[in-house]
This record gives sequence, structure tokens and C-alpha cells, in this order.
Amino acid sequence: MTQVRKVEVTEVGPRDGLQAEKRMIPAAEKIALINRLIDAGVPRIEATSFVSPKAVPQLADAAEVMAGIDRSKGAIIATLVPNARGAIRAAECQVDEMVVFVSASESHNKKNVNRSVEESLKGFEEVAKIAGDAKIPVHGAIATSFGCPFEGNVAPERLGMIAKRFQDMGFVGMTFGDTTGMATPPTVRAGIAAVREAAPKLTMGLHFHNTRGIGLANVMVGLDEGIDKYESSFGGTGGCPFAPGATGNICTEDLVYLLHEMGIETGIDLRKLMAIGCDVETVVGHPLPGQVMKAGQRLDLHDMDAVRTAEG
Repeated sequence: MTQVRKVEVTEVGPRDGLQAEKRMIPAAEKIALINRLIDAGVPRIEATSFVSPKAVPQLADAAEVMAGIDRSKGAIIATLVPNARGAIRAAECQVDEMVVFVSASESHNKKNVNRSVEESLKGFEEVAKIAGDAKIPVHGAIATSFGCPFEGNVAPERLGMIAKRFQDMGFVGMTFGDTTGMATPPTVRAGIAAVREAAPKLTMGLHFHNTRGIGLANVMVGLDEGIDKYESSFGGTGGCPFAPGATGNICTEDLVYLLHEMGIETGIDLRKLMAIGCDVETVVGHPLPGQVMKAGQRLDLHDMDAVRTAEG
């Protein structure tokens, strides 16, 4: 087992978590949440996406959100960019990192961005040039890394092929996206091995959904493989709008609780994170699946007088 001592947690809630919410959330509320995440010590935040407002109306305020973020505390502010137009807008907002995404399967990529995988990869070359001119690093994400709702299993070699293209374009890292929660411990191990062989220069991260209840089990596999970068969402919000049955991401508070209980550093104040998760429920207007924000930490004690005593 590879001993991981410190993990970089990326909070994707402001983008991935909120993008499919029915309530249109004002930019001011998004900015307040992001600034609280920064204050809690979250080191990297995927704040928004410079996508077409027609495609994702919830993120039409990307530039306004970026303008309101407190950039003074050093958190890395990353944004998703679907194409060259998005990259230009992201560069104008001086984002710290651009993130591009492509699905491992042709079917999901067609549903998600209405392009073939090859068309998406070719388009990233222009994004890479725009980012390079602006001296902004690019990070690649592979959606449906561990399974496609239309095609089934994804061959690990396909992940390696896409990662190699990322590496050839000069990307600084890549993330496996478990878009539909189809990851299992064996598929996670196989995917990591394939990318390590095909693109050894890329740093790797893992982004799990908890669709089938084993998101944190897959994190344990990643830690065992020495992966020290994970993406998660406050309160367990999120879910791909172009994948049937996809539910939320693994919950940031639950992930950080697990890591801290294992003696792994994150630099994050879990108490502040739990408070944010509870407040996100109010923002979105419905209950969220996060557990630690409701149950508290393991050694949180209770006043015996406040608990009913059994009778009889």
C-alpha cells in the first residue's frame, strides 16, 4: 500500500453541484459560498464553467462570479471551458486553471457536447494555445471513465489513449470522472494503471459520484494506489444532466472526515466545511445526502440530560 500523507481536495460544488439545480441561484450566493470555502482552507475550487448560457443557464453568471471571488488567500480557482470561446472568456477573467472535458465513450460525448471524442480532442488544441498564450495551465478531465450508461464498460486502454493526448498537448494533469457512479474498485485500479503506462508525466486525480453508494470505497482504492488528488461536492450535490440515473458527487465533508480520521492532512477546517454543507441545503431548497454535516464528527459528545432515558 502506498502511504498518502496529504491530499488536495478540489471542491466542485459551485460548478458541478449547482449546475442542474432548478432554483436559479444568484451570483451573490455563489460568491459567498466560494469565499467561505476559501476561508475554510479548501485549496482548489472549480468555481464555474464558461459554457453557453443556453446549455447551462445556471452558470450564465460565470464572469460575475469570478469577479466577486476573494483571490487574496491563494486558493486555486479553476473553471471548466468547453471550447475556444469559453477559453477566451476564462482567460479574460484570469482564472488560475482551465479544465477541459471529454467523455471516454462516443455516445456520452455526443449527448454531453454533441461532438465525437476526436472532435473534442482536436478542439482542445486551440484551447491549449489560448491558455498557453495567457500562461494559464490546462487540466484534462475524462467523463464516464469507469462506465457509460449507453455503452457499458469502458476499456482502460481508451483512458490511456485520451490521457496520452492530454500529455502531448502539455496539460498539467488529468482527472478520472465517474460521471454515472459506475466505478468499482477493480475498474479504478485498471484505469489508474492504464494512464500511468500511457501518460506517466500527468498527475492524476479522481472524481467519484455516489450513485451506487461506494464512492468513498473507491476513494480508499485510490489512496491505496497513491492518488493524492480528489474532487467532491458540498453536501453531496450534483449529477450530470446528460446521464440517466446519475446522482450527486461524493460529499466533501464526508471525504474530509474520512481523510482526517485516517491521519491524512488536507489543510481544511472540517467544522467550517460542515456549516457550509448545511447552508447549501438552504440555498438549493431541498435536503442533501451529506452525512457528517448531519451526524457530526465521531467524538462529538452530547449532554446526557438532553437525551431521553429508557423506561421500563
